[in-house]
Amino acid sequence: VGSGAFMKTEQQARELAVMMNKIGKLGNKETVCVLTNMEEPVGYAVGNMLEIQEVVESLKGNMPEDVKEVVLELGAYIIKLAGKGENLEENKNMILKAIEDRAGYHKFLELVERQGGEIAYITGEKEWKKAEYSLPVVSEHTGWVQELDGEQVGKLSVELGAGRMKKEDGIDHSVGIVLHKKVGDKAEIGDMLATIHANNEQIGKQAVERLREIYIIANESVEKHKVVLG
Repeated sequence: VGSGAFMKTEQQARELAVMMNKIGKLGNKETVCVLTNMEEPVGYAVGNMLEIQEVVESLKGNMPEDVKEVVLELGAYIIKLAGKGENLEENKNMILKAIEDRAGYHKFLELVERQGGEIAYITGEKEWKKAEYSLPVVSEHTGWVQELDGEQVGKLSVELGAGRMKKEDGIDHSVGIVLHKKVGDKAEIGDMLATIHANNEQIGKQAVERLREIYIIANESVEKHKVVLG
């Protein structure tokens, strides 16, 4: 729920959750709906290859805190609904252990391989194809990030080529955005707010200016967003 989600308000999200639970009941399936915050992007990467790289790093234990919170919450309920553990906290510890001992990472490799994917990119034997241009978005103000509109960041990634403007469009897997500062983080003048990855220099430069506008910097400290809302 939030700017980057289909449900913009918590009330809309709760109404949808009630409906989904009713559908689950009709299908004789126990159903749990978790409301998660999409006012800003979850994690730091926005874009196909960049997000997969973040997935791989997360499975190796280098997981952004907001991603971890969502993964543990959803995962704990999935384990419960599968009949593999009633205690949610114990289930979360099972997930953390699977990440710590690399069981999750190796399962991911297996899934990719069985679907015909090339795991050499994940293991590091082959290098990912990077975008031609890597452009910094530098802060022009000192303060705290107050707002980072998830929908606007998503639209910007589409303009870079990471998504389709119309269904006939192709997708450029190498382009996107890596965020370095998120809501609640302090930024000094000259700090890197984000990096734009582009294959068209002009579009990339336009994206730098647009993203700088999307970042709202406040003079007073700002609390980080709560990720799991209910």
